[in-house]
Amino acid sequence: MADPQRTYPLWADNKVPEVTIAFWLIKILSTTVGETAADYLAVNVELGTLLTDVITVALLAIALGVQLRFRKLVPWAYWLTVVLISVVGTQITDALTDGAGVSLYISTTCFTVILAIVFWAWYRSEGTLSIRHIDTLRRELFYWVVILCTFALGTAAGDLATEALGLGFSWGVVVFGALIAATAAAAYLGVNRVLAFWIAYILTRPLGASLGDLLSQSRTYGGVGFGTVYTSVGFLVLIIALVVLVSIRKPSAEDSRTAQI
Repeated sequence: MADPQRTYPLWADNKVPEVTIAFWLIKILSTTVGETAADYLAVNVELGTLLTDVITVALLAIALGVQLRFRKLVPWAYWLTVVLISVVGTQITDALTDGAGVSLYISTTCFTVILAIVFWAWYRSEGTLSIRHIDTLRRELFYWVVILCTFALGTAAGDLATEALGLGFSWGVVVFGALIAATAAAAYLGVNRVLAFWIAYILTRPLGASLGDLLSQSRTYGGVGFGTVYTSVGFLVLIIALVVLVSIRKPSAEDSRTAQI
């Protein structure tokens, strides 16, 4: 196996943030924005699905290009990329389900297989799936492909649970929140933390989607009725505030030990 540090640039630092409580909060908020922002642009702004897809993919390409140019972690660039990937990941699943009529059972299965293949390729190439060592271009590219797959899979699995299986938004928040808590407990009790991290990362997508739908959808459909505008703007404000906070404050060792999965 070729040494990636010889064939690909070695970044100065790991380019993934410390996995703290703030990390998980921003991640969940970003998934909620992904669920509501695409709907807002397509429906409320009346851009339509196709134009919305083109715009968000273009924005993601720009953000990812900026992110890849940095040789160290830049929080605003990292989280901007995550937010845009959450939107695009949602759109991929929605395009298959609503546009192409693909069953959620099929899309969930397909995205699971695709994610497993990418994980296999990443591990075969780098010998690890840890986010503690995203310090070469190749590892970062693997990382972002996995992130996109987790958002697409999480969207499909979340829609399958809340819509096709009739779980509903409220119970979706409860069930996926409980699964994440169980994953955290398993990691605390000794389950491999890399495995636990990726399981939790996938589960935060349907949790965030259920939360976004619960807050934005009308009461007729089982939601609170805040609407996509207020939900998206409110969560974006929270994301910006948290990103600013983590940018000016380095997490303590205790933060990392207690919050990392």
